[in-house]
Amino acid sequence: MKIAIIGCGTMGMIYAHNLGKMPGVQVSGVVDLIQESADQAAAVSGAASYTDWEEMLEKEQPETVAVCLPTYLHKTFVLNLAQRGLHVICEKPAALTLEDAIEMEAACSKQGVRLFIGHVVRFFPNYRNAFDQVRSGKIGEAKMAQFKRYGSYPQGVDLWYHDRAKSGGVIMDLMIHDIDFACWIFGDVESVYASVTKPSLSGMEYAQVTLKFSSGDIANLTGFWGYPGPFTTQFEISGNEGIIRFDSNQVQSLDLKVLSGVNGQIDAVQVPTSPTLHDPYYDEVKHFIECIREGNEPIVSVADACRAVEIALACNRSAQIGLPVCMGGISS
Repeated sequence: MKIAIIGCGTMGMIYAHNLGKMPGVQVSGVVDLIQESADQAAAVSGAASYTDWEEMLEKEQPETVAVCLPTYLHKTFVLNLAQRGLHVICEKPAALTLEDAIEMEAACSKQGVRLFIGHVVRFFPNYRNAFDQVRSGKIGEAKMAQFKRYGSYPQGVDLWYHDRAKSGGVIMDLMIHDIDFACWIFGDVESVYASVTKPSLSGMEYAQVTLKFSSGDIANLTGFWGYPGPFTTQFEISGNEGIIRFDSNQVQSLDLKVLSGVNGQIDAVQVPTSPTLHDPYYDEVKHFIECIREGNEPIVSVADACRAVEIALACNRSAQIGLPVCMGGISS
């Protein structure tokens, strides 16, 4: 399969590294407005380097395109690529509004091409293991959870993150990972309540969110841009027969406890790493490619990605008005 990459920043380089070593895949072209960035991605993937994305598509004729651009550009490029009959793997979040995300999905469906949104947390081994443990009933019935995600404030060329109109802020860009995963565990969200600090001059944005699910279950989420330490993820999932804990700074596997007798150099943008031999970013794009080849449904659907955007928007709205927001119809 011939694949091209549009955008060679932090995520574009991850795609270039992984696709460049993936059997049965040829990275035909990479493009970035910054020539040096495109050349670096080309060097690790074996692709041709471009600064004009339309020229790249015309010359290289890829079957699939990975869109690793700033969030505010996702819709424009996905619609264009769909019109050209190309499958699209797009980084998360899908878009900044629910209407845009739905329009992207509809355009790809109309043209008969596949669209995948890169909610990579579902591919992290510890998170997938926790999901499997919950589904198997190892902790009984899961009733509540806490998720935390801390990273440095985006720096360097990625200053578009600092503009909420382009990134959506810490909830839409960072916390959306845990929003998606919490929904994977507990189902659909009934209401949200959120608080967000105003971005400081020193580069800090902090958000606290409570999600109440239709089942009555609760999840508390924390997202933090400006953390001075290494990128950190933590979660705790509690059931009536046990608890699952994970801390990326402390352990390399899950800490599962059950009741007695119960069976059972600073990057511009920090991204989480996996302590196992499995690279979740590699596994994710490999899974999407297999879905294209075999016609399978992905682990994370476009509908899942759209719902995550809708919930993140509801959280931002709750933070603005200082009140809980019921789900359904939140779209801007």
